[in-house]
Amino acid sequence: MTSGNLSAILAFFTRPTTSYWNLCAMPLDQTGRFGGEPDRQPNRNVLGSALEACSIKPLTGFFRDGCCNTGPQDRGSHTVCAIVTAEFLRFSQEHGNDLSTPRPEQGFPGLRPGDHWCLCAPRWQEAFEAGCAPKVVLAATHVGALDDCALEDLERYGQP
Repeated sequence: MTSGNLSAILAFFTRPTTSYWNLCAMPLDQTGRFGGEPDRQPNRNVLGSALEACSIKPLTGFFRDGCCNTGPQDRGSHTVCAIVTAEFLRFSQEHGNDLSTPRPEQGFPGLRPGDHWCLCAPRWQEAFEAGCAPKVVLAATHVGALDDCALEDLERYGQP
């Protein structure tokens, strides 16, 4: 394998989203691990298809699996795959959640405008109502987001 091929492979697997390598569609058990009952249905996005990855760089998701998966222990409902903006990061900080400052002790790199990140659905809705909601990757937004956000609103901010 040449270094060019290796670089191409690494670039593919470190893209913010990918539909080829898709562990997000694998159902999680109650502990947040892959597996569980063999007849469980795949995790779904708001479009009704298999959930796609949101980001692995930075590594996002309540379970830090790159996906906006959720479960009973995810009390914040980290289900909206957003492309954060400077305006949204300021809004979030002003509302008590500083997503810009790195917290290495928690494995959190801090976010910059353009990063993809699994946001709490209620916070996205709050930002929407304040007029500063970030764009949304619908294929990577978990269907659970619909408990807090209207599909029409998410679609209006949707990105491919």
